[in-house]
Amino acid sequence: MKAVVQRVTESSVCVGDKRVGHIGPGLVVLLGVGQDDGPADADWLADKICHLRIFEDEAGKMNRSLLDSGGEMLIVSQFTLYGDCRKGRRPSFTRAGDPDTARELYEYFVRKVRAYRIRTQTGRFRAEMAVHIVNHGPVTLILETP
Repeated sequence: MKAVVQRVTESSVCVGDKRVGHIGPGLVVLLGVGQDDGPADADWLADKICHLRIFEDEAGKMNRSLLDSGGEMLIVSQFTLYGDCRKGRRPSFTRAGDPDTARELYEYFVRKVRAYRIRTQTGRFRAEMAVHIVNHGPVTLILETP
């Protein structure tokens, strides 16, 4: 699995004219599922992201996690994270997980995050979405499962 994690002051996601998710301060996670990913990958990634110390403490150091800060999370599926652009001019998505398996792992990942009692919003799987992100810092990290 791959994730682009952004610390935000707020974020929202719309499908068409309808806002389907909105958060205040917290994290936006753009989540991609690969061919060989399974529940253990989702477990590892959810734990890693929820405990990442990327929020500032009283001294201004990135020393607090999402759990410590009481922030929220917006999770948006994004198979294009598996786009391979090394050859030609059109990305190849052969390493992305098939849609049925990817949906299952995406939903499993969302459940794992919610189990930490983090207020979690989502986009819509396989929908064309408009994602509004107000990146704070900016802080953006790219994570991949081992």
